Amino acid sequence: MPHPTGTVGVSASASKRGIVNGSATIVITSALVLYTIGVWSERVQGRLKWWHLAFFVAGLTCDTIGTGMMIDYVGGLTADVHGISGLLAIILMGIHALWAAVVLARKDERMIRTFHRFSIAVWLVWLIPYFSPMFFALAQPRG
Repeated sequence: MPHPTGTVGVSASASKRGIVNGSATIVITSALVLYTIGVWSERVQGRLKWWHLAFFVAGLTCDTIGTGMMIDYVGGLTADVHGISGLLAIILMGIHALWAAVVLARKDERMIRTFHRFSIAVWLVWLIPYFSPMFFALAQPRG
């Protein structure tokens, strides 16, 4: 007989945690897509534009929401490579978005043309917490 949650042999709370974990993964992957579009379109176009900032903020928002969901899922922030680099990445993404807004508001042409250097650096840092769980899982001995 099927379980009331629609799963077989899984408790309702475990099923809910699985949904939260899956939802968090979707939200964080959305952050990857949005942030990547913002960063690389800025790089390709050779100048920072307001719509790039919109993608930076959308990516930051998704990453913050998804990270909150994951922290809730695991019961707290972990003091490992993933947890520390994830917190650092969110802080850097926030600084990045604020600085982009300042550069655009000031209309500083030199900074508008060179801002992509900072964007790519922040994006590369952000990739560490995104991909680290996969690398650690691959490094686990199979038994």
